[in-house]
Parts: sequence; C-alpha cells; structure tokens
Amino acid sequence: MATTTTRSFLQVAATEEAAPPLRVVQIEGLVILKIIKHCKDHSPSLVTGQLLGLDVGSVLEVTNCFPFPMREEDEEIEADGANYQLEMMRCLREVNVDNNTVGWYQSTLLGSFQTVELIETFMNYQENIRRCVCIIYDPSRSDQGVLALKALKLSDSFMELYRSNNFTGEKLREKNLSWVDIFEEIPIKVSNSALISAFMTELEPDTPVTQCDYDRLQLSTNSLMERNMEFLIECMDDLSLEQQKFQFYYRSLSRQQAQQQAWLQKRRAENMARKAAGEEPLPEEDPSNPVFKPLPEPSRLESFLITNQISNYCNQINGVSGQSFNRLYLMKALHED
Repeated sequence: MATTTTRSFLQVAATEEAAPPLRVVQIEGLVILKIIKHCKDHSPSLVTGQLLGLDVGSVLEVTNCFPFPMREEDEEIEADGANYQLEMMRCLREVNVDNNTVGWYQSTLLGSFQTVELIETFMNYQENIRRCVCIIYDPSRSDQGVLALKALKLSDSFMELYRSNNFTGEKLREKNLSWVDIFEEIPIKVSNSALISAFMTELEPDTPVTQCDYDRLQLSTNSLMERNMEFLIECMDDLSLEQQKFQFYYRSLSRQQAQQQAWLQKRRAENMARKAAGEEPLPEEDPSNPVFKPLPEPSRLESFLITNQISNYCNQINGVSGQSFNRLYLMKALHED
C-alpha cells in the first residue's frame, strides 16, 4: 500500500513538472469591472495593478486584483510601492482570499503597449512565476463600444533569445523568429457565479434599444481614426530611424571589408618580398589592427517592436474605417428607398 502511495505521489510531481501549455485566461466579471474602473478613473494617465488567482492546468484563473499606487521615478517611492504590494497580499491572505500572483494589468492608449519596458517587466515576473500574463485594457477603444481587453504572454522562443541578449540577423534566422513571434495572445473567458448571472438577467431591461444604440449610426469619423493615424506616422518615423542605423552599419561593414582586403593584399606583397629575401613571412591577420576588429551589429528588437506596433495601428484603422463604410452604405440604401 505504501509503495502504491509513493508511486502516485511521484506521478503527481512529474505531472506538475510537465505542465500543459496555457490555453485560456479565465477572469471573473468583478475583476474586469475593477480593472475598467481603475483605468477609466485615471485616464489618460497609464496605470497598473496586480492580478491574483490560481494556475490550474491549462487554465489561468484570475479571481482578484488590486491597483498599484501612482508613483514617480524615485527609489524611495518605488520601495514604498513594493511594501504596499506585500502589505496588500498579506491582508488578502488574512481574510482567506486568493493571494497568488499570476501577472499584472495595465492600461494603454490606442494599443501603444508594445515596448521594451513591457518585455523587461515580463522577464522580471518570469524569474519567480513560471506562467504569468499581462492584461491590457484600452479605455480609448472601449469608449467606441468595444471591450478592448486582451491577455498577453511572451513566447518561449523569444524569452530564450532575450536571455542571451543577441538579436542579430543571423541569430533571428537561426531561431526562425520574426516580429509576430514576440507576444502570444491568450483567449479570455469571463466567468461569473450562478447568483451573479441570475442577478444580471433580472437587470436586463425589457426594451433593449437605448440611446447608445442610436449613437452607433453617427456618420462622422470619430477622433479615433485621427489619433491612430498620428501614432502610425510616429511609428513610421521611428522605423525609418532604425533602418538608417542598419544602413550605416552595413556601409561601415562594407568599408571595413574593403580595408581588410587592401591590408591583406599589401601584407601578401610584403611577404613575397620577404620570402624572396629569405626572411620569415609575417602573419596575414593582425588582431591588434583596428581593421580586423568586428563591428557590433545593432539589435533588431526595437525594429521588431515598432513593426508590431505598426501592425496593431493598421488593424485598428481597418476596423474603424470598416464600421464607417458600413454606416455610409446603410444610409445610402435608406436614402434610395
């Protein structure tokens, strides 16, 4: 009997080590309302908060959250923020509430969240939490009638490359990594208790048509399109600057290679003269010569993130313009009738 128990325990331990990949992020409705309220109350300022819950198999359950205090770039204030988080988690533990950290949430402006700071935060969380997610909420897009909420995690291949801090073109081709492989979006499932679902059913009005429904027929192009275009132009300028860095690198590389060939030809001619004079030839490569010092290749991480951001803005513009065209065609059909 003891042998059977020991085997089953070992099997459970092995199962925990080989955890299945993360498939779904299950968030309670109350947590979503807390995130929305925190982000909207401080909009347009960007805010963050802690996500608490459980990691169960392929499902990451988010059962609670609390906001981080607004802080400035100061070491003492950052230390106070860390103490605040520990104190909050201690209080939650005392009242028997889930206090396991499963990630964090943050607000964004028109989807401009793909930055190096986000990646660094992910890597810091990954040191202590095997699987964590970041919930991104966009209040500006949610004002247009879309719940702009998404769960993100870093891909395993990107984290491995980031730890090596080698984003050269050769390494990226070796890992077969492109700009679309940095983040992975995890599907979100909203979960509510039976009592809350019953209560929400009672709150539903008998007449579903409201003033908000009429607002959807407005023909004017909202400011969301303009701001997306402005951010897109800024990203294109940033991408152009990154391309100029690579152009300068390749020009310097070709110039160095030409200098190396000229130096080698000169050294070979000198060796031929020394050989004719019966002297020992000199080595063809001189490590102390600055001509043979390898040039550092610029990192492609920034250009990858900017390309990701450009794709995000283009998708948002496509969605907004598609809705506007639908309304225009609808009004055209009504006028013809």
